[in-house]
Amino acid sequence: MITLRGSHFASRVSASLLTAFGLPGLIADTIEAYRDLAISLARDAARLAGLWADIENRRATAPLFDTALFARGLERAYGEMWRRHAAGEAVRRLVVADITG
Repeated sequence: MITLRGSHFASRVSASLLTAFGLPGLIADTIEAYRDLAISLARDAARLAGLWADIENRRATAPLFDTALFARGLERAYGEMWRRHAAGEAVRRLVVADITG
């Protein structure tokens, strides 16, 4: 997957996923860069094969694919939200990364 950075939901999600997966080089900042990247990958079978191999290797260790870690973090987030609510605290930003440790 390559993506074009933008303000639309799909652009933000795809750029976020590629960044989390450690592949920010697959995010283009302009439509021209997007086109050039797509053409470059299509014309370079060795580079594309290397990219697929890199992706396959990353899947085994990337937090993005660690569903157990994600579930634990989400459970902690829900717990922290409930604790804040029960304590009568004002709503404020909750950063899940701060509570997944």
